[in-house]
Amino acid sequence: MKLKSLLMSAAAACAMAAPAVAQEVTLRIQTHYATEHPTGQMLAQFIDDVSVMSGGEIAIEMFYSSSVVATVETFDAAINGILDCDATGGAYQTGKNPAFQFVGDIMGGYDTPWQQYSWLYYGDGLDAAQELYNAQGMQLVGWAIYGQESFASSKPIAGPEDLVGWKFRSPPGMETEIFEKMGASPIVMDFTEIFTALETGIIDGADASGLANNVGLGLYDIVKHANYPGFHSMPSDHLACNQAVWEGLSEQHRRIVETAWQKHGFQIAMLNEKANTEAAAELQANGVTLYDWSTEDKAAFRVAAQEAWDDWATRSPEAAALVESHKAYLTQLGLIGG
Repeated sequence: MKLKSLLMSAAAACAMAAPAVAQEVTLRIQTHYATEHPTGQMLAQFIDDVSVMSGGEIAIEMFYSSSVVATVETFDAAINGILDCDATGGAYQTGKNPAFQFVGDIMGGYDTPWQQYSWLYYGDGLDAAQELYNAQGMQLVGWAIYGQESFASSKPIAGPEDLVGWKFRSPPGMETEIFEKMGASPIVMDFTEIFTALETGIIDGADASGLANNVGLGLYDIVKHANYPGFHSMPSDHLACNQAVWEGLSEQHRRIVETAWQKHGFQIAMLNEKANTEAAAELQANGVTLYDWSTEDKAAFRVAAQEAWDDWATRSPEAAALVESHKAYLTQLGLIGG
């Protein structure tokens, strides 16, 4: 009996000493990318990284191609608990607060993804942006920046003088204001209409995506001019989660998701830089002319962009704070004057 009692006591002690089994978590995330898109494929790697690093404790249910709600409604779906996280981009939320423009597509600011990432992680950007997201009940986990976009054009676009009277497809928002100041004629139209509009001459050019993506869209089968490297637009995709859901995760789980997303974002930038470099060589071999704007010409665009930033900064206190943060960091990098 004495031995049995000792064994039972030892077993009980072992049970008490054993670590608690971590609770499994499933995060429901929507992206606007399709599974076959390069970013969609890399999101699958992100999911796998999270699963492996967490020992299977975190599962991610990814809804591709905005299959639950429309892309622009993803953020609200996460706020309201239909989803847990949004993997689209902040620029879709300028209707909530104009400040989202400056976490979605700064326009005319940084030259490379690495400069823009450094604002987020080393220029107080994450803290500044986090206030904006937290005010909506969301947590900004991180960015994924695929790099500068390039134009497709039926006419030369060698510098600012070529923008005068240039009719081009533009997304809505701040971009139209900047290019109007430079004499261009931006026409807001859906992404799906670009190909036909170029083919029929309704527009002279298009702001669609990065050089390699434009090749994939077939735009340079129609028009034979492009600028590369780009300078005007470098959108940031984000991972943003419902704040209550995020705070309900353990510190270990939060750290795993943050680290896996940072890897995802950095690899997106590297993958697209490689793809764009290859596309540039291919296009030149096929007779497409590429224009690399001079430092002075890029500076002229940046001046026009800053005028638009200053106007948008008047539209909300949060926008003013983010514009000031970007300007301070761009000045530190020497990209704008003090």
